Amino acid sequence: MDAAKESLREAYGAVLEEIGSDINVAVVGADTTESLCTSGFGKKYPSRFFNVGIAEQNMVGISAGLALYGKTVFCGTYSVFMERAIDQIRNTIAYCNLDVKMVCSHAGISVGPDGGSHQTIEDIAIMRSIPRMSVMVPSDAYSTKMLVHQAYSTKGPFYIRLSRSSLPAQYRSGEMPIGKSNVIMEGSDISILACGIMVPEALAAAQELQKEGISSRVIDMYSIKPIDTAAILQAAKDTGRIITAEDHNIIGGLGSAVAETISTAHPVKLGMIGVKDRFGESGTPQELMAKYNISSLDIINMAKGMMQ
Repeated sequence: MDAAKESLREAYGAVLEEIGSDINVAVVGADTTESLCTSGFGKKYPSRFFNVGIAEQNMVGISAGLALYGKTVFCGTYSVFMERAIDQIRNTIAYCNLDVKMVCSHAGISVGPDGGSHQTIEDIAIMRSIPRMSVMVPSDAYSTKMLVHQAYSTKGPFYIRLSRSSLPAQYRSGEMPIGKSNVIMEGSDISILACGIMVPEALAAAQELQKEGISSRVIDMYSIKPIDTAAILQAAKDTGRIITAEDHNIIGGLGSAVAETISTAHPVKLGMIGVKDRFGESGTPQELMAKYNISSLDIINMAKGMMQ
């Protein structure tokens, strides 16, 4: 893993400028276009770029209208603000199976100082429960680029969740198909299934556990829906113990998706690292991840407990 950290939002903006040569690509924002790094697309392709202001429901409605006229639409804002438009997302985008890709940033308590009102910890649960909606959570700049490209080339609605924080590079090459996952460290004693900002935390935990003789398989579950059922069941069979790690409520997110998979096919010991059904507060990302028990240390302690 490279020590240098890269911005997921900048990676997203760069991809938009690449695919913007396709005249059927349009971008719609809600007054966060500078923060989400989509304004570069607007400068290159102003006739297909729309900033509607602080009006998320309107943003989704306009995106739907553009999609009905044959456009592949990328729209987004901060994750917590997108929840204002769930009615339109469900009934206009997903119900009609429109080609709208919702790419949202500032997800999870790792948003930090903005506080609980801006720290969305329920978005994965909401989005994965909507029929036809694909849900992706990249863990670095490269996976962000790959998943945005995948969404661009795949018809139908997508929700792609980005962290505010820049993250260490996990990848430099390779494909990231929808519905799959990546093993980024092999292990035989326990499997750690993580997404987004928790992937580097899981890898750091696995490296420390290795020093104590505990062999950990780390899997980047970048595709939450559809989820890689085969990889989950293989991990269950091979290691007999699974920990899920996410910057999200433990209700309805990655942990719930994994539990749904193994409970009916191959039950094993399962521990969930995530926010324990409570709102966030203001603090640095590191302070909050420690307080809410979603740090690499918490993964380590859970893994040790499961090995007993």
